[in-house]
Amino acid sequence: MFELLPDKDCGLCPRLKDFRAQNRATYPDKYNAPVPSFGRKDARFLIVGLAPGLKGANFSGRPFTGDYAGDLLYATLLKFGFARGVYQARSDDGLELIDARITNAVKCVPPQNKPEGAEITKCLPFLTQEIASMPRLRVILSLGLVSHNAVLRSTRHKISAFKFVHGASHSLSDRLTLFDSYHCSRYNTNTGRLTTEMFENVFESIRVQLRSIT
Repeated sequence: MFELLPDKDCGLCPRLKDFRAQNRATYPDKYNAPVPSFGRKDARFLIVGLAPGLKGANFSGRPFTGDYAGDLLYATLLKFGFARGVYQARSDDGLELIDARITNAVKCVPPQNKPEGAEITKCLPFLTQEIASMPRLRVILSLGLVSHNAVLRSTRHKISAFKFVHGASHSLSDRLTLFDSYHCSRYNTNTGRLTTEMFENVFESIRVQLRSIT
């Protein structure tokens, strides 16, 4: 099934469209468009971030590729067997995901990395379709509160029923579990809110969960 993705000149969110136009003028050789998901549709594991970073996914065209958050995320995916190859912070580095897929709650880069509520809502249909189009999906990892809430809204669950807590897991159905982690941003790691050990512990729990599924 094809991926439902905003047009490269998507105008659903005027603020993001204007910001994208500014970036295209400033960085004409970069991607500067809604960023598609990375990984196979038949994966059992979906990672949902916040939005493309200005000089990360917005430049490279691949989620979490080219910034610090990607350095930590891809190193962890490689360590736990969810990726193979060598991560070189480029979309053409040949890295492959194994039984995993990566997307964002918001497809376009927002100013200051902070999408507004209306922009998150406008992008919800893309996340809803993403989740529905993965026939073998069993685990979703939300990186941060915005992602957590977007996943719940996309799967028609009450946000009040599932509190975001780092390291928590939530049974959304008899076949789908939501895990929470603080976002692997430089801000969170520099402040000590998220350590490499904390992040890896979440992935270990996910690996155990997937291994228990026949």
